[in-house]
Amino acid sequence: MTVLILTCKEDVTADMVVAELHARSVPLLRFDPGDIPGEVGLNAEYARGNFRGYISTDSRLVAVDSVRSVWIRRPSMPASHAADPSDWLSLESEHALYGMLECSAARWMNHPSMAARARYKPWQLVIAHRNGFPVPATVITTRPNVAQHFVSQYRQVVAKSVSGKPPGDPPMELRTTIVPPDADFESVAAGPTMLQRYIAKRADIRLTSIGDDHLAARKVAGPEQVDGRFGDTGHCWEPVDVPARVLRFVETYKKVAELSYGAFDFAEDDQGTWWFLECNQGGQFGFIELEAGLPIAASVASWLGATNP
Repeated sequence: MTVLILTCKEDVTADMVVAELHARSVPLLRFDPGDIPGEVGLNAEYARGNFRGYISTDSRLVAVDSVRSVWIRRPSMPASHAADPSDWLSLESEHALYGMLECSAARWMNHPSMAARARYKPWQLVIAHRNGFPVPATVITTRPNVAQHFVSQYRQVVAKSVSGKPPGDPPMELRTTIVPPDADFESVAAGPTMLQRYIAKRADIRLTSIGDDHLAARKVAGPEQVDGRFGDTGHCWEPVDVPARVLRFVETYKKVAELSYGAFDFAEDDQGTWWFLECNQGGQFGFIELEAGLPIAASVASWLGATNP
């Protein structure tokens, strides 16, 4: 049985998991859907009530019914590397590839449909709130007066991207930024704006959840630090125990979201409360593993390579 890893060619995080799978002698095929058609070939046959599907590269041929798990890591858009790329060709290639894989009995990390839903921040916040987890007061609006009222009400507020970093144009993202009370909010009318009450934190928490494994790291925040991903605080990520209440929340969240993998970000305040910020269904973990020494790649490899899940 073979593990499929769908990701771009330059993916150090995937390299770490590939090394773990090789150490376990687990057969795998790694490819980028962007190389369909071309370096990656597809073949699906329907005859006499039977389905046979195959994925091929220069070095391997894998039958779809022999796939034990699929890791959707960081794949390119299907057919994006084709000689004559087009939206039509990408859609055709996407339907062919993922339609074939849907015919297998493989486990997904994560299923494309569930992953797409899990990316929506408004949905994330509702699921977190409904399950009793602390969530900062938030508004997403295109109304300047609503934004002004929210900032007047909570005073210390940050602006965030609703969608995160875009996959293509424009090649930029909105970093989490403190919004002054006297800001001009007229530009809010130009596009949905996400504002959230600022949590004065003493640390950032990244909890990586793989199946039943929950591996958390903590990094002391710098004075008035807003976004833990940027800037040097003089502290490193270190392993931290996960409170029982947080574990229950994470397990419930993943069950509702139908995710096998999730990278949860929390802000720890002075009282030790972990405030939910977001769950990235495809979040990076290489930097956490290397700095905190957590066996995240090994956990991912164990889940992908499991024979009796």
